[in-house]
Amino acid sequence: MPEFAAHHALGTGSPNPNGAGKKDEPNAWRSPVAASPAGYQQMGSPAMGQAPNQYAGTPAQYNAAVQQESYFPQQPTPPAYLPYQGDQDVNNLAGQMGAVGLGADQAAQPKNKKKHRHAYHNLEGPGGSSQAFSGTPQDGAPPQYLNQNSPQVGGAQWMEPQITPAMSQFPAPANTLFSPGAQASPMQYAARTPAAPHQIAGGAAIGSAQGRVDPEQIPSVPKSRDAPARYYLENVYPTMEHHLPPPAVIPFVAFDQGNSSPKFARLTLNNIPLSAQALASTCLPLGMVLQPLAAQQEGEQPVPVLDFGETGPPRCTRCRAYINPFMQFKAGGNKVVCNMCTYPMDVPGDYFAPTDQSGVRVDRLQRPELTLGTVDFMVPKEYWSKEPVGLRWLFLIDVTAEAVNRGFLVGFCEGIVNALYGEPEEKAEESGTTTRIPKGAKVGIVTFDKEMHFYNLSPNLTTAQMLVMSDLEDPFVPLSEGLFVDPEESKAVIKSLLSQLPSMFAEFNFPEPALLPTLNSAVAALSATGGKIVCSLAALPTWGPGRLFLRDDGNMHNTDAEKKLLNTEHPGFKKVAEKMVQGGIGIDFFMAAPSGGYLDIATIGHVSATTGGEVFYYPNFHSPRDTLKLSKEIKHTVTRETGYQALMKVRCSNGLQVSAYHGNFYHHTFGADLEFGVIDADKAIGVMFSYDGKLDPKLDAHFQSALLYTTASGERRVRCTNIVASVSPNTGECMKFVDQDAVVNIIAKEAAARMTEKNLKEIRGALTEKTVDILAGYRKNFTGNSPPGQLVLPENLKEFGMYILGLIKSRAFKAGKEPTDRRVHDMRMIKSMGPLELSLYLYPRIVAIHDLDEKDGFANEKGHLVMPEGIRASFSKVEEGGAYIVDNGQVCLLWLHTQVSPNLLEDLFGEGNNSLKALDPFQSSLPNLDTHLNAQVRNILQYMEGTRASKALTIQLARQGLDGAEYEFARLLYEDRNNEAQSYVDWLVHVHRHIQLELAGQRKKEDSGDGVGSTFVGLRTPYWG
Repeated sequence: MPEFAAHHALGTGSPNPNGAGKKDEPNAWRSPVAASPAGYQQMGSPAMGQAPNQYAGTPAQYNAAVQQESYFPQQPTPPAYLPYQGDQDVNNLAGQMGAVGLGADQAAQPKNKKKHRHAYHNLEGPGGSSQAFSGTPQDGAPPQYLNQNSPQVGGAQWMEPQITPAMSQFPAPANTLFSPGAQASPMQYAARTPAAPHQIAGGAAIGSAQGRVDPEQIPSVPKSRDAPARYYLENVYPTMEHHLPPPAVIPFVAFDQGNSSPKFARLTLNNIPLSAQALASTCLPLGMVLQPLAAQQEGEQPVPVLDFGETGPPRCTRCRAYINPFMQFKAGGNKVVCNMCTYPMDVPGDYFAPTDQSGVRVDRLQRPELTLGTVDFMVPKEYWSKEPVGLRWLFLIDVTAEAVNRGFLVGFCEGIVNALYGEPEEKAEESGTTTRIPKGAKVGIVTFDKEMHFYNLSPNLTTAQMLVMSDLEDPFVPLSEGLFVDPEESKAVIKSLLSQLPSMFAEFNFPEPALLPTLNSAVAALSATGGKIVCSLAALPTWGPGRLFLRDDGNMHNTDAEKKLLNTEHPGFKKVAEKMVQGGIGIDFFMAAPSGGYLDIATIGHVSATTGGEVFYYPNFHSPRDTLKLSKEIKHTVTRETGYQALMKVRCSNGLQVSAYHGNFYHHTFGADLEFGVIDADKAIGVMFSYDGKLDPKLDAHFQSALLYTTASGERRVRCTNIVASVSPNTGECMKFVDQDAVVNIIAKEAAARMTEKNLKEIRGALTEKTVDILAGYRKNFTGNSPPGQLVLPENLKEFGMYILGLIKSRAFKAGKEPTDRRVHDMRMIKSMGPLELSLYLYPRIVAIHDLDEKDGFANEKGHLVMPEGIRASFSKVEEGGAYIVDNGQVCLLWLHTQVSPNLLEDLFGEGNNSLKALDPFQSSLPNLDTHLNAQVRNILQYMEGTRASKALTIQLARQGLDGAEYEFARLLYEDRNNEAQSYVDWLVHVHRHIQLELAGQRKKEDSGDGVGSTFVGLRTPYWG
């Protein structure tokens, strides 16, 4: 019986969810019998049978060069601009292994080159030979790369069939290379094609391209996203049949077959090495990224809620793992064997069901906990710490002079009304209840400046009653009734109060807020029930107990002392954070610095990081531009799935143990559960594993996370997430099942966790070392003997180098001066980012809107939105007269070239807007026009808004030469030389040189064994120094 069939013994009759002819029938992929780990007989490693290559029969031409109507004159297609024969960058960059000879066969000629480019810019290390590598001819066909014709075992589902070298025609660059005659702008200079610092082997005549690496031939992140995105428009992701999840950035429908969806959990390796020594040879971290309450996509089965009454869900009596699809029933159904600790226990009488001849329970298909990887269990009283009630929302509103004068207070109050009751125009259409928060949840409002003001919102009052608490040293809550009310019953009172607050406090003008006493009284108000605080702040809290002062005077940047600014030593804020977690309370801050001032996010944000909340930061808040973003983000905070009073435990198979957790939570001792005041759909946690022995290759490795939480509607539940990976004695096989998004996420979270201990230069060095170690480990141990001049990349880690470069260039880690508020905000954000948000943050998606195809931005005949292809993040790809959307999940810029067509501007922004200067620089959304282009761009933006995390999508104009946001546009072009770091090409050359030194045994570690690099994830020791 083949491995695959053994693993799905019960699923044999089910149609392949991805089969041809099934694509567009409604719900055709809901197979009548879910293919699942049913009989679970282990033969070798059943969980990871070889994934079939389902990408046959998909059109090969991804981006045939089509000239369509555009807003500037037609340009002749360069003669060598042949259509792509398949997507080499996704599948065969230079042969099946993803071997990148940096600048391999270049048949295409850029338009302005005088001489032809010759082949093989073969980069040799310092000890390189003078001959062409392995005697490869200098002008013939490209070399046959190692394993070129080997079957694509670990290849992803969306990959193309085999590409032969003859088909490998790369197109010319999108626009002409810059000629020195024209004055280059700083951005053009940063995007120049750099010269590689290496000798070319054999002294071949290279012509004008002497020593250059062709930027067209290095792995492209946009292509690695576009191909799978197209594939998953029409196919589902069955979680047991496929073992390599789709890239995190793309939308996909996961079909839960017993293994959790990648939206909830991603393993760095879906095929795990046998021992710690085998893992060390890959240099990869063994970890899991968990996003337990992740939002699901339309078309996915909602997570079922199961109630086992007073007894609670069945659990292993030894390791306390919850019942899951991988537990095996023996002895006719009387015994169940735990998949974590292999302990056989008796099945409780009320849970008994007989088994059939293949050892499968007869009621299995009626029991979601035995067929699905992610379920919610309702839990009885012994799991309660206090009586569960609907979530209490407490809005703390800053009413100091800065908030009032700069429009932040008006925006915040409007945002709360919008979040609770919807837009004014929505109300007329809806009938019945109009609140957006779950039934049972309640709302309270407190304002503060140098005093606190509590409001009685009782529905039998005509207007809210205000009680002033001026005792800051020992504040108490002056209300017992009426502080928390049902937002529907008290709708009139709440709306009138929020509309009056800005004018009420306009005449007071107290400049200094007292934050800590307000937080303490909020804890007192919520201590009986737990809940969620949403707090606005527009100035440094310099009044009363817990006052803060300006710590960052700008002199400590780029010094060892900088790390002190990224942390807090303030006892008052640390204590209130602990009290919140113990009370089951979490807090989100909306912090605005209207004049760009210092807010000490390191200290204030510590409270939200410890309690599992987040900070929304507006560094230069300007109300006409930012009020829409503020309003959308408050609405998202209030309406996304939120749990509170949460505890989390992660369990894994015998032979493995949890070695570290990374994220925003409270953890008082290592063995204890993680504690969260609140946890929501956008928060992720990184979990690292180490070996405490050898794994058994006959058994799979299992991981289970259990999150005990109270829902916003007041139910106490456990969200259980199960994931399985096979164990392989052949470590090379494991490299075929690497999840790039999870690896980058774990490394980023660990690096962020070290920012308060190590200086930034050491961390950037460690990230570089880590990249070299992973790629050199692959080269040394798993590729045989490729020519030394080639940079060989693992098939599933081709874009890894670019993502790590993006991390080094991010605001959290970059060299140079960066305000500590922004640095520490990004650091904490990275610690809680899910894979989707982090992937966008490290490499933005860029779409050209000046040459959209007429079908782009509209639904195709199957109802799927057609998205234009992404563009690489380099100024060399920017065309004159172009208009580009740049979205990194945090900000969305609309960059307009100085020579952009007036017709395009009128089509996009309306009549009269026919020049850049005519546009309103502070507009944050597009007008709703009837033009084709306007509809396309609005649809594209709506699609982008649906595939992001907690930050709202509003556009910010970046007009070339006019707006300050252009600096941000330049910063986001991560493939160019910027952010005090190299360009992508230079960086790959640098990494390649170190790999060659490592292979030659000449690499000097940038640290001598006691620094940060030697102790980076999965390296020589599992912990940092």
